Amino acid sequence: MLVALALAGCSAQPAPKAAEVDVPGDPRHPKVVELFQSQGCSSCPPANANLNRVANRGDLLALSFAVTYWDQLGWKDKFASPAFTQRQWDYARAAGRGNVFTPQMIFNGSKVDVGGNPEVFDRIVQDLPALGGPAIDVAKGELVVGPGEVPRPATVWLVRYDPREQQVAIKAGENRGRTLPHRNIVTELTNLGSWTGKELRLPFPAGGDAALKTAILLQSGPGGPLIGARKL
Repeated sequence: MLVALALAGCSAQPAPKAAEVDVPGDPRHPKVVELFQSQGCSSCPPANANLNRVANRGDLLALSFAVTYWDQLGWKDKFASPAFTQRQWDYARAAGRGNVFTPQMIFNGSKVDVGGNPEVFDRIVQDLPALGGPAIDVAKGELVVGPGEVPRPATVWLVRYDPREQQVAIKAGENRGRTLPHRNIVTELTNLGSWTGKELRLPFPAGGDAALKTAILLQSGPGGPLIGARKL
């Protein structure tokens, strides 16, 4: 997609690998960082590196969404899904943007940055507030979203992601010949329902792969700011 090519950063080299950091936090109210990227994008490795080094932080929910629109340029990203591309476009349209690009980081569903500069990334994360929102729990096979104030219905998203580092050898496209590490790869994004401010109880889908982690996102409308999140 030409808009992705035009707006992507120009650096083709990954940032030097930094030591991973861990900051304690409340899993009931994390900050949320969503990275939209592709293995076919030569500008994505620095943003991937930034996400990878904060993947274990207790105060963050860091998620990597692989998009599909680079697949036509020689290398098909094995983690990519049309649902993740759609999520990025939902963010763009809700904010009045007419394009998408990679790499792109979205913080708490509102603030946008390329995400490749370590100093800028660290500053944004440091200044980012933890999400408030209603209580989110799982009990007796049900997802329970507590009561709260909400200006319009919020989408309840189930997210499953793989925290393990996966090294992917790229054999074609812009990153041909490189081996790229990935962390917190999103494998599932499911709309469970709508929360209107009243207590909500929904069946909680069982996970098939014990190695995956699960999180819940509450999002204002389609593509709006995040209201709440929970790491389960």
